[in-house]
Amino acid sequence: MSVLLEFAMFPTDKGASVSDYVSKIIAMIRSKNIRYKLTAMGTIAETETLEEALKIVQDSYTILEPFSERVYSSIKLDIRKNKSDRLNTKIESIESKIGKVEK
Repeated sequence: MSVLLEFAMFPTDKGASVSDYVSKIIAMIRSKNIRYKLTAMGTIAETETLEEALKIVQDSYTILEPFSERVYSSIKLDIRKNKSDRLNTKIESIESKIGKVEK
């Protein structure tokens, strides 16, 4: 199974820049050897189970909770059986089709 989690989570009461807080979440994801991609608007991680994906969300909140009275989060999940490495293969599939469209 492949679970793609796209999420953003940050404290709302720390001013215009929250990168110090987001970096704590990314460090946690890295420490668990979870495949991920950081984007300008959030983070995409791939796990093998829904429970693992939801644990990332819970652990992220646990990191931010001591620093903030209010934490914002948006979460999207794409769960697919019998697939893996979709963090890469979904992009490769689109890129291979772009070449066909442009010809």
